[in-house]
Formats: sequence, C-alpha cells, structure tokens
Amino acid sequence: MNGLRRGCWLIALMVAAAVCCAGPVGAILAAGISQTAVTGGIAAVTGIPARVLTAITHQAQAVSTVSPTCRGMRWQVLAGVAAIESDNAAGHAISPGGDITPRILGPRLDGSGAGGNTTAIRDTDHGRWDGDAAFDRAVGPFQFLPATFATYGRDANGDGRIDPHNADDASLAAASFLCGKGRDLADQDQLRAAVFSYNHSTAYVTDVLNAIHRYDATGTTAGTGPGVGSTGDARTVVAAALGQLGVPYSWGGGNASGPSPGICCSPGQHQDGRTIVGFDCSGLALYAYAQVGVRLPRTTEPQAAVGRRIPASSGYAALRPGDLVFYGPDPTSTAGIHHVGIYLGNGQMINAPKPGTRVRIDPVTALPDYAGGARIL
Repeated sequence: MNGLRRGCWLIALMVAAAVCCAGPVGAILAAGISQTAVTGGIAAVTGIPARVLTAITHQAQAVSTVSPTCRGMRWQVLAGVAAIESDNAAGHAISPGGDITPRILGPRLDGSGAGGNTTAIRDTDHGRWDGDAAFDRAVGPFQFLPATFATYGRDANGDGRIDPHNADDASLAAASFLCGKGRDLADQDQLRAAVFSYNHSTAYVTDVLNAIHRYDATGTTAGTGPGVGSTGDARTVVAAALGQLGVPYSWGGGNASGPSPGICCSPGQHQDGRTIVGFDCSGLALYAYAQVGVRLPRTTEPQAAVGRRIPASSGYAALRPGDLVFYGPDPTSTAGIHHVGIYLGNGQMINAPKPGTRVRIDPVTALPDYAGGARIL
C-alpha cells in the first residue's frame, strides 16, 4: 500500500479521487440489496420466505436508527434466531406488507409445563396479540412475550401499526433487543451473550449459532440462487462472500479472518475506516479467497494481476461464479484498476461498494468502466 492507492480507491496525479465502486456521475449504486436479488437468490437457497428475508435484511440495517451504538448486526443473526423460534415463518402466508397469517403463537404459559414452561405468566396485553386474556403466549416469528414486544416494538414499515405478527415490525424489535445497549455482534462472545439474553439456555444458544453458521454458507446449493454453476473452491469463495452480506463498508477493512477495522482516511475524508469493522472491496475479495487457501494482495490493482485474465472484450458472458470482476479506466490494462467484485452468475456480483454502504448484491453492469475479470481457481 502506498501513498497513492489505498483499499479500493485510486488517486492519480492531477485526477480527482474516485470512490470504490462509484463510477462517473449517474453510476452511483442504489443502497441495499434489491428485492430481485433476494427473491431470486438467497431466499431460494435458504428456504426462508422471500418477504420474511426482505424484512430481516432491511431491519438488520435499519436497527442503527433505534440502536445507533450497535455494531455487527447482519441478516444471518436475525434469521438464525427466527429459524429456531418459528422456522422463519415457513408455511405461513405473508402479505406484501409483511403481515403473517395464521398468527404464530406459542403454548399458553399457564405453568402447566406445556412448552417447558412451569411458571405461569399472567396476561399482559389483554389478549391483543395472543388472543388470550388470562395468560400470555409467545407471539410472532420471533416469539416475543407480549410485554417484551411492547418495549421493543416499532412501526418498521410505516403502516401506522406496531404488530409482532408483522415481519418488519418483529424483525426490527428482535434486532433492537439483540443489540442491547450497544453490543458488537461481530464479537462472538457478545453474540453469544445477546442470544443467551433472548433465551437463557445454552442449548438454545448453540442451536441459534448453528443456524447462523448455516446461513453464512448461503449460496452453496447447486441449481438455485446466486453462485449457480459454481463447484469446489469457487463455490466456497462465493459462499464465504455471501456470508458477509450486510456487513458495513470500512475503508481499508477486512482481512483473511473476516471483517476488521480499516484505516484513515478515504479520499475526501469520506470515512475513517478505523471506526468501522467491515470490508472494503479488495478486503472482501481477500477474505473470500483466503477461505480456500489463496492469499490475494491487499489492494485492487495487484489483485487484477493474479490468475488468468478475462479480457473485457470477451464480455460478461465469459465470467464464471467466483471470478473477480474489475473496473478501471483502461480495459486492456491492469493499471488504474479501482474496484473489484466477486461474480455470482446471472449478471450479478457480491459487492462492497463505498463508504456508508454495506456488502450487497449488485449487477455487474452498475459501473460503466468494466475492465475484465480474473479467474484465480
């Protein structure tokens, strides 16, 4: 790393600095994961209903509005909890607005031992959410007790209601609860503590963490979703990168072990990466390939010199899942490469775009200066 180039930025003499994954004016990528990418990819692979996955993904990011000191929240954490609580509402109808029917209700908590409960919990919601005016029941896809949801529930989708049986409202409430007073959920000890606070059972914590790890391997099922057609090490690379969806962009962040604090500072002082645990574009590529024992250089331009080059003149059709996708001013040269993504297939890539965004899925055509790819494996 030198004084002219850091992470996914290129600073050339007498040329204005360009942000990682931000091309010329008009080519800035829209924030967030598209509904198409969710329904056509991750949802198909995981089996999570697409509307529930959309809610989980969006609210994992939106939790910063209600818990601004929380760090490390990502969709896999929420999906892991909901997997154990309700199988992510699989088998239920979910409306476009996120309402789940029939309602998901736990056993009546009357102290009879049903559902493992031996301590009666008298009604706290007058039957509003659980339909029981005598005793409480856990409610919704995240199985909140009504009194707990009354504390953490928010109108996450702007429909004027706060409802634990709504995927958006329930997802934001769960994210807020797990964040506590500012946990860093990228830290495994703090993640364990958060899950234990949700249910004081070590067996439950193990089950949820196992579910999270399964979702970290998103995209590995042959024939469906992102990464279709990838095999062997390429499949592992794709799965590793997909497992980081929702992780914040950090200037200079990311290493072979995963998200990390970055460096100071991006051109134009847009971000001090030292304050954010996450990835920049080349850091994400480095991490994904490290999972199969390949040590890539830290920054984009030298990464473009690794493996077999795929000329830009060959078009996007020459790319295969797991290939690196590069962007720069000269499609015939590795000089000036300023951004890298990881190709998923079907014209999409896994992308750590720029300061203020998160790892997400974007079309490879989102930037106008495609400079070819590289096949590392």
